[in-house]
Amino acid sequence: MSFTGSTEVGRSLLAHAARTIVNSGMELGGNAPFVVFGDADLDAAVSGAMVAKLRNGGSACTAANRFIVHASIAEDFAGRLAEAMSRLTVGPGLEPGTDIGPLVNAKTRDKVSGLVSGALDSGAKALVGAAAPNRRGFYYMPTVLNAVPADAAILGEEIFGPVAPITTFEHIDDAVALANATEYGLVSYVYTTDLRTGLRVGEQLDSGMVGINRPVVSDPAAPFGGTKQSGLGREGGHEGMLEYTETQYLAVDW
Repeated sequence: MSFTGSTEVGRSLLAHAARTIVNSGMELGGNAPFVVFGDADLDAAVSGAMVAKLRNGGSACTAANRFIVHASIAEDFAGRLAEAMSRLTVGPGLEPGTDIGPLVNAKTRDKVSGLVSGALDSGAKALVGAAAPNRRGFYYMPTVLNAVPADAAILGEEIFGPVAPITTFEHIDDAVALANATEYGLVSYVYTTDLRTGLRVGEQLDSGMVGINRPVVSDPAAPFGGTKQSGLGREGGHEGMLEYTETQYLAVDW
């Protein structure tokens, strides 16, 4: 049995599958970290962040959910990302010129709004967005939140919307710890110009897939799947064709 969906439903299906010992592959929720080191190419990092964050308007299991940026470049990165986000047009998906469509329903929009409000109450600063537009439909403006505290609720949940919360780190071990501080482990993103750092960090991240200097890791020739509460087993690639395994896939652009 193969299932793609929420962790909650995946747990229920696994319980049923266990009764008859059915081999199962689960691709469940995510909380992807997007780690940017001080030596990163900021143009590439911001461009990659826009793709990794806004695929399907942010409503994707592989979407970047938490931006963990070195303190030395955090303000610059946040400003550039906010500027890029501010240029996006929100509207119906079938309307020409639309960049960001609506969320799936009112419950999802209200969840996103609540997470943003909680982050602002805890000390984060909104650089752009942070509100639902005054129009019919379940829309939420593309949002960048800077200086988000490491214990803010928005960093612990899958946002599933066009919101980019940014927190900072000083040392490489802190970045790894922040990235792994989640029950999910589907995909991670790392931006650095130091290949040694990229590979070292990639191997320490507890996720099934790692994109190094690239915002997309899905590839029909490579295994797809997560660790922890993001699921089990692999689909695609050599591993997916042979059996369900727990290997990690590192995709590197250099």
